[in-house]
Amino acid sequence: MWQLYQFPLCPFSRKLRLLMSEKGIGYELWRENPWEGRDEFLTMNPAGRTPVLHDPDKGLTLCDSRAICEYLEETVDKNAMIGGTAANRAEIRRLVALFDENFYDDVTAPMLLERMKKRLILRQAPDAKALRQAMKLAHEHLYYIDYLIDRRPWLAGATMSLADLAAAAQISVADYLGGIDWSGHEQSRGWYSVFKSRPSFRPLLSERMDVIQPPSHYADVDG
Repeated sequence: MWQLYQFPLCPFSRKLRLLMSEKGIGYELWRENPWEGRDEFLTMNPAGRTPVLHDPDKGLTLCDSRAICEYLEETVDKNAMIGGTAANRAEIRRLVALFDENFYDDVTAPMLLERMKKRLILRQAPDAKALRQAMKLAHEHLYYIDYLIDRRPWLAGATMSLADLAAAAQISVADYLGGIDWSGHEQSRGWYSVFKSRPSFRPLLSERMDVIQPPSHYADVDG
């Protein structure tokens, strides 16, 4: 069985977990704090980042969430998440990159630094200015999701895709850390509520990160 090395608030691991659950792929969760720099983990992934997907029976180790997702898309036929025409697939990949890179850099990474790493690792107080800027940029990204949902049933088109999984994974971490204000974003809120009610998403909502607790609405399907 696959072993998935991750920590609860890794958005890229969450994206992969959503994909594996939607495809019905079994896996075991292995807790990995990449900031600890374990030699065994660095042997699997010299980049030192989660997620890492390892199959000890096959001696196969996969690193980088986008590379892993592409591998699973190519090897598991069930519930394709990068499908449709060539243009549709390009749009899915464009949006995955947008959320994996832009949303992460603008919102998730600053929230993780200020609300998780500074508390658990650096023992420092959060920077209020940085938090306000991350929340401001979160609004901009939510406006774009509103725009997309006004024009499409799902972010990349007519069906749910890896783009939706990537966006929901990033948003879920930012929401856990109190970085999402849903005011004025009814389209985004409705789209995200659909995700929160899916069986693949429920395990993510039940997990907690050490002493850091999410806001009360975090696990509320209608919240």
